[in-house]
Order: sequence, then C-alpha cells, then structure tokens
Amino acid sequence: MKPQYFLIALTAVTLFFMFELFSPFLKPMFVALLLAVATNSLNIYLKRQIPSQFISSMLMTIFLTAIFFIPILYCIFSFATMINKIDQKALIEIYNAMEHWVKNMPNDLLFIKEQLNKILDKIDIPQLIQNLISFGAFLGKNSAKFIIDMIMILIFYFFFNYYSTSLSHYFKEAMPLKKEDSNALFYESSNVMSVVLYSILVTAVFEGLLFGFFVSFFGYDGILLGVLYGFASLVPVVGGLIMWLPVAIYEIFTGSTTNAIAIVAYSIIVISIIADTFIKPIIIKYINQRVVKTPSAVNELLIFFAIVAGLSTFGFWGMIIGPAMVTFFISLIQLLNKFSDDFYSIKRSIKNE
Repeated sequence: MKPQYFLIALTAVTLFFMFELFSPFLKPMFVALLLAVATNSLNIYLKRQIPSQFISSMLMTIFLTAIFFIPILYCIFSFATMINKIDQKALIEIYNAMEHWVKNMPNDLLFIKEQLNKILDKIDIPQLIQNLISFGAFLGKNSAKFIIDMIMILIFYFFFNYYSTSLSHYFKEAMPLKKEDSNALFYESSNVMSVVLYSILVTAVFEGLLFGFFVSFFGYDGILLGVLYGFASLVPVVGGLIMWLPVAIYEIFTGSTTNAIAIVAYSIIVISIIADTFIKPIIIKYINQRVVKTPSAVNELLIFFAIVAGLSTFGFWGMIIGPAMVTFFISLIQLLNKFSDDFYSIKRSIKNE
C-alpha cells in the first residue's frame, strides 16, 4: 500500500472517531463558529480599540449574551410562568366577548361574520387550556437543554474570538487554494454573514424596543412583547402586523377602543413607516460603513426563507445556521464567478497572442 493511501485511510478512521467523540458538542460548536465568523469584523474593530485580546473577546461574548440570549431566556420563562397562571374563567369570558362582538357585526360584513363564526365554533376552551399546559411542560422540559446549549455556545464563541487570528491563519493555510483566494473566501463569507447578522439584530432590537416601550404604558409586559415583536419583524411585509394586530383586537374586546387605535396608529406610523422605512436603513448603513468595510446587499426574503428552513431542519439554532449557510453559499458563488472571470480573461489573452 502506498503511504498516501494509508494516511488517507487513517485520517478517515480518525475523523470518524473524532466525530463520535465530539458529537454532543458539534451543534453548539458550529453555531458558535458561525456567530464568530459573522461578528469577525466587529471583533477586529474592537481589538483595534482594546489592546487586550482577552478583554475584547470577553466583551464580545457579553454583548452576544445581552443582545441575543438573555431576551430569549426571558421569553421562555415568561411563557412558562404565564401558562402556569392560566385562568380558565378569564378565557371563557374573552371567548364570550368575542362571540358577542361577532354577533353584533353589521350585515354589510356578512361574509367576514360567517367566517369568524366558523372559527369560533372550532374553538374548544378546555382543549385549548390542555394544549397550553402541554406546551408549558414542553418548555420546562427543553429549557434546561437550551440553557446548556447556550452556555456551550458562549464558551466556544469566546475561544473562537480569542484565538480567531491563529485559527483563521491555520485554516487558510490548510485549504487547497491560493492565499489570496483563501482570504477572499474567508473575508467575503464573513462580510456577507456580518451584513445579515447586523441587519437582523438592528431590525429586531430597534423595532422591538420601540414597540415594547410603547405598549408598556398600557400595562403590558414591554420586554416580552418587545422581544416577540423583534422576532416577528424578521418576517417581510407583515412582520409587525403579527404582533400589534392581536394586541389591538384584545384592547377592542376589553372595551378600550381608544387604546387599540393608538397602538395601531403608533405601530404603522412610527415603527412601520418612520423607523423601518427611514431610520433602520440609516443605522444599518452606518454600522456597515464603520464595521463592515465592503458591505453587501442580501435580499430580505431570502434571509426569511433561510431562517424558516433552518428552524424546520435544525430546530431553534437553525435561525442562525440557515442564514449562515445561505450566505456562505453566496460567498462561494461569488468566488466561483471570480475564478470564471479570471479563466476567461486568461483564455482571451492567450487567444489574442
């Protein structure tokens, strides 16, 4: 047997056992790596301001925890607490109020009235409560696993940032590509992933803060609804509608029509028109110019479908894995285009000679 074949076979066997050894940590490690690549430009910017690599890596980890993981944990625990405090009597009262409201709708809206009656006929309050309790048990069961995964991701994320320079040099040299092509692939993928991540974070945090701050004046949990609005804002076109419409309908059912009008007007004018259309692009442009040196444009609809596909395939962490895989694929396509352009330019030069 040739030595190279023996080494290839030995490497394959070793990779198999390495996979078995680290299989419980592969998903947290992969998510942490993607987050580290996506925030690489911010990490470089921070290292220029702070000489200590340990402090800059720690600040990056704290920032990720505060901006991403703590709000999610708050949502999980809030939902679990809320489900445990379900008042069956209150749900029945809300259901009766909805029936009364639909019954008194004008005959000019007969079609809508019939459709709403069909929906109300399908609602079974005891079954709904049972489903909510089951969902609460599911949250309680999986919250411990989520916290463990989150801690592992943060640990790996810290070390990926701390050793980012040496790791990037090692992988670039190990890749069977020219040095400039390896750099182009790494920086292009990091750049595109950064733009996607910053766009998602700016959209979620900015619009979530605006909505949560406003509805808190009406007695709602501003943090919970703000985080939920942030996630809903990732859905193109109808994102905010998913949140403010149910709140407005609830206000109408409780007799607070003025509050409902105020919430709808604020959500449409301040968030959807002023913040989303005018202010958000300015913030993203500012971040890209200060942190990402060569910003790229990625279609929002593509990001949305990548998030949905990631969630359905990989679970919760697919929200990060999905867009990252899509943006990495875009980076590969761009590098292939560069190779094809170089190939055709060389071919043309040889033909001219």
